[in-house]
Amino acid sequence: MSEALVVARGLVKAYKTPAAEVRVLQGTDLDVAPGERLAIMGASGVGKSTLLHVLGTLDRADQGTLRIGGADVLALGEAERCAFRNRTLGFVFQFHNLLPEFTALENVAMPLLVARRPLAEAHAAAARLLEEVGLAARATHRPGMLSGGEQQRVAVARALAAEPRLLLADEPTGDLDSATGEQLFGLLSELARSRGLTVVVATHNAGLARACDRVLRLEAGRLQPA
Repeated sequence: MSEALVVARGLVKAYKTPAAEVRVLQGTDLDVAPGERLAIMGASGVGKSTLLHVLGTLDRADQGTLRIGGADVLALGEAERCAFRNRTLGFVFQFHNLLPEFTALENVAMPLLVARRPLAEAHAAAARLLEEVGLAARATHRPGMLSGGEQQRVAVARALAAEPRLLLADEPTGDLDSATGEQLFGLLSELARSRGLTVVVATHNAGLARACDRVLRLEAGRLQPA
């Protein structure tokens, strides 16, 4: 068996409110194999997004250990963590978070430009990705000119632009109707499979979860088989 790409042990994450401290993650353990598509289910507010944010180094666990591709990411400084995130991780969120003033092509190219790739190279790579997601003809359109499903396909292309090893998707179909959501997740799965990409998706959609290789449920701050 291949060594796990993601190894998390004892992750604890709490938030302070005026009334009390709320522990969202309570000693969460997780192993994700290379190339695996893992779905994490759970009720709204249970902490699925928090877990993905911790796995994606967008937030820090209060306790525990997290290794991704052998790197001890919780031990990295802020600048090192940012660099690691940019070269290793891709993100797709429920709300696509596209920059409204830029075209589809420019949005997809953005991670490559942040990584200091030449403009022509970044735009060429973005054009290829837009073709892969069926939006080559929409490359010069701004997000406001695209449907919700098209915007999310642009977001998928953007997430793949830097060729990450791990893709984290937080309710990627939650803002779409069921048919469009199924098409989007089918596309995402196919693109991930063709690249040997590891995917962790947080979802409340049981049908989407069944399309993954494995399903875990987050309850009371811990993961367990669904």
